[in-house]
Amino acid sequence: MMSTKKNYTRETILKAAWKILDESPRASSRMSDIAKEAGISRQAVYLHFPTRAELLIATARYVDEVYEIDERLRKSRNATTGKERLSAYIEAWGNYLPCVDCMASAFLAMPDDDDAMAAWNDRMAEVRDGCLAAIEALAADDDLTASYTVEQATDILWMLLSIQNWQLLTVKCGWSQADYVSHILEIAQNVLVKNC
Repeated sequence: MMSTKKNYTRETILKAAWKILDESPRASSRMSDIAKEAGISRQAVYLHFPTRAELLIATARYVDEVYEIDERLRKSRNATTGKERLSAYIEAWGNYLPCVDCMASAFLAMPDDDDAMAAWNDRMAEVRDGCLAAIEALAADDDLTASYTVEQATDILWMLLSIQNWQLLTVKCGWSQADYVSHILEIAQNVLVKNC
């Protein structure tokens, strides 16, 4: 019974933090603000998340759970060739970006906030790991272009799939989501895949 209550309180806190980040991207998202939104004491928030950085990281991961990022990445992770893995990863992550746009914008709006940057860097490290896995699969099949090392190719793919590039192309330039995914895939294949 206690564990169920603890899980409920934890989820309530995460939902409150998510709501604040979604609605007020430039807000400081203080622990007291999140506690108030969750309808609990600040001390209760600290019992579940000893630091604000831990809370923001957990919130970003909670968003991933809600939007089922593992299910979205299943096709990429189960791909049998490097080319398939690259395509599936770009499709999965490219179509996931609209789901996390508000959260990403909130973190990016707080460049001087060490806790927000810790949460942002935590999530971006995971994205880079996914890029690395796709590039390593290409290299294992001898399909990675000789122009780049695995590290450089990973950097390029990571850059192509950044939220900033997605925002620039879809929000500022007016690309449709389908165009974004198909063109990023085409660029990645032309730049990273041998004889593509």
